[in-house]
Amino acid sequence: MPIDREYAREVLRTEAAAIVSLEGRLGETFSRAAEMILGCRGRIVVTGMGKAGLIGAKISATLASTGTPSLFLHPAEAIHGDLGRVVRDDVVLALSNSGETDELTLLLPALKRIGTPILSITGSPQSTLGTLSDLCLDMGRIEEACPLGLAPSASTTAMLALGDALALTVLKARDFKAEDYAQFHPGGDLGRRLMKVGEIMRTGERDPRVTEAQTVQEALTAITKARAGAVTVVAADGRLAGIFTDGDLRRHIAGDVSVLRGSVGRVMTRHPVTVRPDALAVEALRILRERKIDELPVVDPEARPLGMLDVQDLLAAGLV
Repeated sequence: MPIDREYAREVLRTEAAAIVSLEGRLGETFSRAAEMILGCRGRIVVTGMGKAGLIGAKISATLASTGTPSLFLHPAEAIHGDLGRVVRDDVVLALSNSGETDELTLLLPALKRIGTPILSITGSPQSTLGTLSDLCLDMGRIEEACPLGLAPSASTTAMLALGDALALTVLKARDFKAEDYAQFHPGGDLGRRLMKVGEIMRTGERDPRVTEAQTVQEALTAITKARAGAVTVVAADGRLAGIFTDGDLRRHIAGDVSVLRGSVGRVMTRHPVTVRPDALAVEALRILRERKIDELPVVDPEARPLGMLDVQDLLAAGLV
């Protein structure tokens, strides 16, 4: 039979209506639920069976990535030993539209014995799950979008939306910032964009340094040993005096090879552009591109050298 696109549109409207219906249910109980999560001294242990379990895994992941330690616990595995993952200081977030899922109802008495608070999301607050919970978020009766009225669809969409509302409300209450979010996403694009210079700058043996009195030959040896593109030149008071790069060497040696025997202080670049370790790496990349240079000395507020940022470091971090 032909594909019924109008029915597909009806599915979307049904699921959207299910989410909208939740707005009027966000009262004092929702606030108490968010406070329960905020006050949790352990982890938010999310559990659910079947489709609700899949939704629970996503809610748990959202909580974990936004500053609330969380894990997903499969209820069937929990009653066969994994319950040992739950402690009194945790909060269990249990999901079931009917509130009568066998694996969950078997788990509830054990959670009560541990003393772990139970927060539930269900469409039936009078169910076993609803009545045994310390706090129950009632989604109300939701008609499924499935033509048979059986496959979880609108109910799981609403459950996910309510879980997101909880997680993100808690995020807002924590004053969780983009920098905090990036801490949990070091491999993602956001993590790269919020990476600080201090995280990728060269230090130690990879950051060669010489004094102004040392020879250009010594500076060149230091650069070669560190496999770097430049050497930091440090003044007698420990502050940055300048930088000597491969480019500086080529410019000076082309006219007089005896420059190798002279002091690096005579041929270094004085007052180079610098960057602080807490600056964003993307900002350092912008400076390198605008100035058409390959290295940036990293200094503290007193202009003391802390490291060196090379364009190759930005390349390795995936920023170029």
